Amino acid sequence: MRALDIAATGMQAQQTNVEVISNNIANMTTTGYKRRRAEFTDLIYQNLRRVGSNSSDTGQVLPSGAQIGLGVKTVAVVPINEQGNLQQSGNSLDVAISGNGYFQVALPSGQVAYTRDGSFALSPTGQIVTSDGYVVQPTITIPPAATSVTINLAGQVQVTLDGQTAPQLVGQLQLATFPNPAGLQAQGDNLFLASVASGNATTGLPQAPGFGSVQQGFIETSNVNVVSEITDLITAQRAYEMNSKVITAGDQMMSTLTNLH
Repeated sequence: MRALDIAATGMQAQQTNVEVISNNIANMTTTGYKRRRAEFTDLIYQNLRRVGSNSSDTGQVLPSGAQIGLGVKTVAVVPINEQGNLQQSGNSLDVAISGNGYFQVALPSGQVAYTRDGSFALSPTGQIVTSDGYVVQPTITIPPAATSVTINLAGQVQVTLDGQTAPQLVGQLQLATFPNPAGLQAQGDNLFLASVASGNATTGLPQAPGFGSVQQGFIETSNVNVVSEITDLITAQRAYEMNSKVITAGDQMMSTLTNLH
């Protein structure tokens, strides 16, 4: 009985769907998080009567065939790269991206990672780093004598030194974009790595064509819509229940067969 195996694939698919939704809800307050969506396709089909085959020796062709699908499978969990809301943080080192782009971060392994999380801080040597202490690229060092830090929309980092009135330029933030951002490989900790699917990074200055601007004193919230996620969760739960009912019906049908005398 194919129905048992088909319904089992449906239950597995909806379990994956619920897992993706639960991860979205769990990260609804994660800075820069992009919600994800599970995508599914149907499995292969068994041909009971192949469409287009001859139905007689005189050349008549079947106008339609008889194909039985074998279920469903998960093909992708796709990030939805919509802009999150900008929330004022009150921290002068927090920077949010408005538009396209990722900050570049140097990992201890030497790799360059990418993030939308602009919750920055200073290292013991005055370098601008992430919450995990990874140095933002290109490296920008804030002098110990700086009394204030200003980051404009174009990513220029300026400081006011003690005893001076004119601001001094100490660095320039850069952004990276990708031909296919959905192909970035998530690493956790709000970090991504480039992959063959994402394509190579293109770096540029904020506000340049194709790049977003940066907002000092703001962070980008997640783009999770709780109402939509709860609605999707209810739909996935109902789909799971319906597939389980198919298994129950199939079991009852098999039981009827085995009880025949």
